[in-house]
Amino acid sequence: MKAKIKLSVTLPAPPDVIYKAWLSSKEHTAFTGEKTKSTSRKGGSYTAGDGYMWGKNLELDPGKKIVQSWRSTDFPKDAEDSLLEILLEKSGKGTKLTLTHSGFPMEQFESYKEGWKEFYFVPMKKYFRSK
Repeated sequence: MKAKIKLSVTLPAPPDVIYKAWLSSKEHTAFTGEKTKSTSRKGGSYTAGDGYMWGKNLELDPGKKIVQSWRSTDFPKDAEDSLLEILLEKSGKGTKLTLTHSGFPMEQFESYKEGWKEFYFVPMKKYFRSK
């Protein structure tokens, strides 16, 4: 059985700033504190979390939406890639980021749910507050 997580957070920066940061090796590394290699090109590959996760950019709508294939070192070798969708909506002076992660092994549900909060949402709030 496959799992699905949907989480939202409001960040203190405009959608286009968050969009660009997510796809920038330098800024993604800065807000997570873990090495990331990324590209803003559709079809381009990325690695994040010091090599813990990787995939490809499947759909890019500047300032609004990022869809990526996603897998981690926790995946069984024969498992299909999961899907990560990032939606960005202007909210007051900031942005509501809605993350939907689907199609990953159910046994990883709690770990990934907490991981998105701990390793992305918390440091992103701090990073974008200082920008």
